[in-house]
Amino acid sequence: METLRERKKQRTRDALLRAAVELFTSQGYDGTTVDEIAAAVDVSQRTFFRYFAGKDEAALALVEMTVERFVEAVRARPPHEPPLEALRQAVLDGWYSINEVVESVVPVELYLRMYRVIESTPVLLAAHLRRSVEVEEDLARVIAEREGLDVDADPRPRLAVAVFSGVMRVTERQWSIGADFSLDRIRALTSLYLDGVGPALLGDWREA
Repeated sequence: METLRERKKQRTRDALLRAAVELFTSQGYDGTTVDEIAAAVDVSQRTFFRYFAGKDEAALALVEMTVERFVEAVRARPPHEPPLEALRQAVLDGWYSINEVVESVVPVELYLRMYRVIESTPVLLAAHLRRSVEVEEDLARVIAEREGLDVDADPRPRLAVAVFSGVMRVTERQWSIGADFSLDRIRALTSLYLDGVGPALLGDWREA
């Protein structure tokens, strides 16, 4: 059971994250300082750094929350699903349940706006893409485990994840620069683009 101290720390972290996202989306990442974020919550700069290594970590924190949830969702998919189908269903289900992940901290609409800030800020986009490489490796290992494969001996888990990640990268980019920046739109694009991937990867590998 969570202690009172742990709950207080979580509330402080959530408040700092909410303030950071509100400032980043209203005045830009480069135009926001750590001092401003701390002041918005009425804490010191030192307190901010107890929770985040820097403002880049705060800027990417919401995405990190959803990524962690996604990896676990892939792990929990029914074992009979082919690899790419498991990835597809996990990400689509994730868009439908995203409010469960982020709304304890910020409204979903603010989370979506933060995505646009990440896409338009080179330092954040670079950090996001670096993290994506780590996530791809995690996912490849999850897929290999599901399929009973050695991820270092069989290239298919990494190939499947690379294809999936490439499609998701195109999806995120087209969504972030489009006129319709709604949750419904990202769901629709995700489904449309993933459905365009060839049947070779969608098939059941155990039948080969």
